[in-house]
Amino acid sequence: MDIDTRLRIGRVIGKTEEDIAPVIMEKIKRHNPAGPPPALATDGKGAYREAMLETWGKAPEYKGQGRPPTVRKPGEGWKYLQVVKKREGSKLVDVILKVIYGNEEEVINILGKSTAYVERTHLTSRQMNGRLVRKTLSFSKELRMLKASTALEDALYNFTRPLKTLRVEVENPSSANRWQQRTPAQAAGLTDHIWTVKELLTSVLVPCPINS
Repeated sequence: MDIDTRLRIGRVIGKTEEDIAPVIMEKIKRHNPAGPPPALATDGKGAYREAMLETWGKAPEYKGQGRPPTVRKPGEGWKYLQVVKKREGSKLVDVILKVIYGNEEEVINILGKSTAYVERTHLTSRQMNGRLVRKTLSFSKELRMLKASTALEDALYNFTRPLKTLRVEVENPSSANRWQQRTPAQAAGLTDHIWTVKELLTSVLVPCPINS
């Protein structure tokens, strides 16, 4: 999820974070093969740190002495923050920020001090998609159907649902229309209007090639 536009840029379905983290990193890299990893904030489980190194990291240059180095190192400009939550039972007692890569002040200024924006979209996802709600009859039993329902949900979220946090004030507002409502796709510059569900389901978009 992009912090600034709230655009959902990808989703991976798996049982554990260790399974999905490398796949997510590879998906992101395909959109910008030559660039560094994006500024990233996650919880404190650590699977994304290893996935970042495996996807973007490089072993130091071999200088001709001893064994060639094989351990991948982070590059310049990396920004990665872990938000570690400590709980006592069901009560949250502390939040610890760990800057893994980058300047501490700069990283926190860019990414904030929480992962609330991700957790909020998880809640929205469960409200929109009954297949994600545990301990209910609607909980998804088939992986194929789960992937299809989440793809539709993400498209609806990005193109048809204006978000209050993305609205902008109209330059010369009337008493009845002070705000221009925007969807994540509008905020990201992918479209110039709020789509209807009919438009979403009947439009055929020509994919743009990704330069490698």
